[in-house]
Amino acid sequence: MIVFNLRCSKDHVFEAWFNSSKTYETQASTGGVVCPHCGDANVVKAPMAPNVATGRSRGLSEIDVENEHAIQGRKVLAKLREEIEANCSYVGDKFAEEARKIHYGETKSANIYGEATTAEERELHEEGVTFGRIPWLPRSDS
Repeated sequence: MIVFNLRCSKDHVFEAWFNSSKTYETQASTGGVVCPHCGDANVVKAPMAPNVATGRSRGLSEIDVENEHAIQGRKVLAKLREEIEANCSYVGDKFAEEARKIHYGETKSANIYGEATTAEERELHEEGVTFGRIPWLPRSDS
């Protein structure tokens, strides 16, 4: 997985995750990447600072570095969940059905999220429906 900072033509900056750089290029060239703030599909990569792992130079053990990576990963996923919940409509277990309606133009395009079975995911993929799969972490009580 790779994360990019992206900017829309209205100067909204947001993060997006992709399987690879090629996946981003393919989705961006077909209008499949949209700004979660305004829905603009005219997006480009925004400047971002590289993530340089310097744990060894600080004298951290390999386990400490791995734990820090896990902590940072959980923070990113929590932020992603927050953004999705704030900017998308929850459709529950009707995700596959609603995604198809949007894909085939039976309903207005909208940002949605919900659940789908593995079989539904496979069918959506075979039909060419663009969607992403995100590891949804449970909320912590702390």
